[in-house]
Amino acid sequence: MSKSKILSPILIALIIMCGLVVYLYAPNSEQEQQKKSITTPVRVYSVEQQKFPVTIEALGTANANESITITAQKSAIVQSIQFDDGDLVEKGQLLLKLNDREEQARLNELEINLQEAKRQLKRIDNLAQLSVASKQLLDEQQAKVKALKAQLEVAKTQLDELVLSAPFNGMLGVRKVSVGALVEPGDLIVTLDDMSLIKVDFTVAESHLPSVQNGQLVVATSVAYPGEEFTGKISNIASRVDPITRAIQIRAIVDNKNFKLRPGMLLQLNLQKQILDTLVIPESALVPIEDKQFVYIIENDIAVQKQVQVGLRKPGMAQIVSGLTEHDQVVVEGALRLRDGSNVNILASTTSNTAKG
Repeated sequence: MSKSKILSPILIALIIMCGLVVYLYAPNSEQEQQKKSITTPVRVYSVEQQKFPVTIEALGTANANESITITAQKSAIVQSIQFDDGDLVEKGQLLLKLNDREEQARLNELEINLQEAKRQLKRIDNLAQLSVASKQLLDEQQAKVKALKAQLEVAKTQLDELVLSAPFNGMLGVRKVSVGALVEPGDLIVTLDDMSLIKVDFTVAESHLPSVQNGQLVVATSVAYPGEEFTGKISNIASRVDPITRAIQIRAIVDNKNFKLRPGMLLQLNLQKQILDTLVIPESALVPIEDKQFVYIIENDIAVQKQVQVGLRKPGMAQIVSGLTEHDQVVVEGALRLRDGSNVNILASTTSNTAKG
């Protein structure tokens, strides 16, 4: 058998293997065409120059506009109570009376003595004009009348201390005494809070000092009322910066006509620092890669990856300092399925106006 006949099966096997490799690894133009025809559905956002409010966030504690603890001024028995827990009262409204029989009797006695002293004074004055009574006697009687008048004023003041009235309009708290109870000076009877306005005290860093001023708008929110905002204004800025925290205390007055806010509540405050006119995109368009931020913009139905520089942020939105221009279409849904150069199918396009709506 010749040498060529011996090698022919080997050559045939090599040829078959080469053909198989070519078949398996050579690009299939039809498959590549199908691959290129695959598109990824996305939703895009049209980049626009828009107003971007920059806010200062802070936490503050709610305080009543006016707040007092009503206490007894004298030791006495509670005679009557003219209020219920949680009542809304007006200035001057009677709240509680203490036993005043002794003081009332003393007042009546002084009034009778004063009337008699005045009568005696008038008689002595007439006699003095007739030179029957001495000038000294007239002076002594006048002094007696003045003394009784002073004692009468003291008695009236002591009597007033046994009657407790509301010093301003407000809401009462929980009553701490009952009829017949003996109260001592300083004993708690009830609290009174004027909650038509709420004072909110909070602090901001000294770096924000140039951005705050009296009359500036403040928006307050509370976890007790999700989604509800309470508006107010800055009423006072402290004259000093805390040398330890480097923060300055600010007080805002918040309208509370419905009495929803109560003293002691924790409030989240937002102050509008400034309004920027800048490019803004939804945060969902950002694709973080290591320490950089990228977005996909659409050019002729092709996704193009671009690096952007992000500035300030607020919930759901981000300022773009560089990397985009106005009217660029950025992908906000479907970006995670994209690669640079991917074909896309735009399902919907939104702008800042439609996004707000």
